[in-house]
Amino acid sequence: MSSTQPGATAAPTDPPADERSLLRRTVAASMAGTVVEWYDFFLYATASALVFAKVIMPATGNAYDAIIAAFVTYAIGFVARPLGGVVFGHIGDRLGRKYTLQLTIMLIGVATVLMGCLPTYGQVGLVAPIALVLLRFVQGLALGGEWGGAVLLVAEHAPDAKRATWAAWPQAAVPVGNLLATLVLTLMTITLSDAAFLAWGWRVAFWLSAVVVLVGYFIRRSVTDSPIFEEAKAEQADAASAGYGVFEVLRRYPVGVLKGMGLRFAENIMYYLVVSFSIVYLVEDQKMDQGALLGLIAIAHACHFFFILAVGRIADGVGRKPVYLVGAVLGATWGFWAFPMLDTKSNVAIVAALIAGLAIHALMYSTQPAIMAEMFPTRMRYSGISISYQVTSIFAGSLAPLLAIAWLKDTGTWTNTAIYLAVAGIITALVVLTLKETRGTSLRALDRADADREAAREVSPA
Repeated sequence: MSSTQPGATAAPTDPPADERSLLRRTVAASMAGTVVEWYDFFLYATASALVFAKVIMPATGNAYDAIIAAFVTYAIGFVARPLGGVVFGHIGDRLGRKYTLQLTIMLIGVATVLMGCLPTYGQVGLVAPIALVLLRFVQGLALGGEWGGAVLLVAEHAPDAKRATWAAWPQAAVPVGNLLATLVLTLMTITLSDAAFLAWGWRVAFWLSAVVVLVGYFIRRSVTDSPIFEEAKAEQADAASAGYGVFEVLRRYPVGVLKGMGLRFAENIMYYLVVSFSIVYLVEDQKMDQGALLGLIAIAHACHFFFILAVGRIADGVGRKPVYLVGAVLGATWGFWAFPMLDTKSNVAIVAALIAGLAIHALMYSTQPAIMAEMFPTRMRYSGISISYQVTSIFAGSLAPLLAIAWLKDTGTWTNTAIYLAVAGIITALVVLTLKETRGTSLRALDRADADREAAREVSPA
């Protein structure tokens, strides 16, 4: 399939050995921080379902009401993420990806460790949930700036013909972080009594993030920004009229931002239904043992890692559009056959439904860094992909588990949730159909085309 973008290449080729070595170091730096970020973020999601509803929130007499209250604080992080995307996207487009990523990893690490120190509602009353909300906001703010920088650090170093392959690695760090969080919580629930786990065991999982944060921070100090970013930065310094960051991308590429949001919509909803709502559904509705469930989810996360890496290679081979489109269409069907599998209470059926859901999710998620990076020029790329990615989280990932839990409480069934996911999948599929295929696109050619359009606009503003 040929590219419709400037500078497309005909076939994937491997970079020279020295470039591969640099790419590996860059991937390690990107993944190290992303593992930490998502360990912390998913730890909060799991704790919302298993812990916070019982120890941080006031008693309501209804298990679902307490869980919904916990997930409202969970949603606060999603509200903060677009702000983080704007703030850190602007900083990243101006000062660099490396500097921004060092700042975000420290912020989310501090917030998560402090969550493990929170007093309970029984000890301090409303101060506990209020403090949780504030820390959750900081956590979401940092994560809002993390994703764009992490994937661009790799995507901008990668060769044009292998961009999806290499940029899939920081995406694959997400299930690694989630897997670590799940394993730690599984170990705690297996080795401790329910009373001990609720009293102090859950806190250990939050405190452990401090070790990984420090490791990730020092690894990130060893990398540099990509040559193409340094070139764009120099050009901005030379040209007073050359804008950058969030305001520029909204002025110049509003349609690109909207399409990026459309790509994110079904993927984000599906992910949080599979990894967050399924926990609530299986524990509260199906009365499944928490330890056994966390073990099955750990298996699904491990599979997700390999799915993401495989899809990155496929997207460089056959193109971004067909891979993403298949993911959106299959995602629209997941709820209708996956929930009946969860209802069987069979471990085999349950883990198969979870693995299938994450495999479908990988078709969309793995492709995002490449396809979004190829939508925007370098001087505003961090802001463009961060806004597209993070703003969508407010009305997609943050609402998905809340709506699903509310529907489960009111109707006792999963039907509305399956329909909701189907509509989201259709919307994303329609957006994919409007895209141009960008496999093999040269980022430098993209920058030149942007500069030519800007020069033409200045000569003839009309």
